[in-house]
Amino acid sequence: MSILQIQGLYKKFGQNNIINGLDLEVKENTIFGFTGENGAGKTTTMKMILGFLKQDSGVIKVCGEEVKFGETKTNKFIGYLPDVPEYYGYMTPLEYLKLCGEITNMKKGDIKKKSEELLELVELSDYKKRKISKFSRGMKQRLGIAQALLNEPKLLICDEPTSALDPIGRKEILDILLKVKERTTVIFSTHILSDVERICDEIAILRDGKIALSGELSQIKADHMVDCLEVGMKNKEDFAQFLNIVRDNQNINEMQKSENTIYLHSNDIEKVQKDVMQGLINQNLYPVYIKIQEPTLERLFMEAIK
Repeated sequence: MSILQIQGLYKKFGQNNIINGLDLEVKENTIFGFTGENGAGKTTTMKMILGFLKQDSGVIKVCGEEVKFGETKTNKFIGYLPDVPEYYGYMTPLEYLKLCGEITNMKKGDIKKKSEELLELVELSDYKKRKISKFSRGMKQRLGIAQALLNEPKLLICDEPTSALDPIGRKEILDILLKVKERTTVIFSTHILSDVERICDEIAILRDGKIALSGELSQIKADHMVDCLEVGMKNKEDFAQFLNIVRDNQNINEMQKSENTIYLHSNDIEKVQKDVMQGLINQNLYPVYIKIQEPTLERLFMEAIK
């Protein structure tokens, strides 16, 4: 089932086309990485999904219901974490979540139970009575996730949630989003490609207001597999002996060397892999590793935005 569907979306500011015929579909219970260069239109798209910004044309549907600018009825399906969430610093997390629950007409008993559960999920149980003003940036982001999940949304939108965090804070947020996947669908909008590569099931790369590349991350990588076999040997002696095995192989177009590692390029990488394996067995050599190089998301991103 598709949680989010976008068809033919356009948005212009003055003479600048920001979103230019965007088509997008997000499946249920996935972490969807929405990435692109700074200024590519990611946040603009998020605001239109939330009904905060009017599109020039196109259709947005959340859980099958069409989003209308100025109307927030589809937001009952959505939890939203902005890049810089704002709080009443004098409140504690429990007080803040209680206020959020009351605003959305949740029952008192449900607010308390859900608040305790979500603070446990985002690892803030030990700080539930501390003033939010004393929280670090990462702790505030984690509280933002708890608040966004309070009404059990079908879709959680996270707009650049890790952009200003240190490595520990980023890891904490990414770990939480992986756990959240069990209960909701996540749109993870970011320009930090390593974060996308770590947690996302599907991706879309935005360029000039259109999707330049999209699909399951694992399938995209398989479709763009590099024609290169990487072999690492444990010492210089084994490396020199291995070179004798591959030096005259007619299927190898190019070799690159780096210390005890060699990169073998070929138009028939599987044939080269078989030759290498047989040669290693014949010479009684034991490599540290052998692998066909997998394309990185950074390489795919750079190709998509050319």
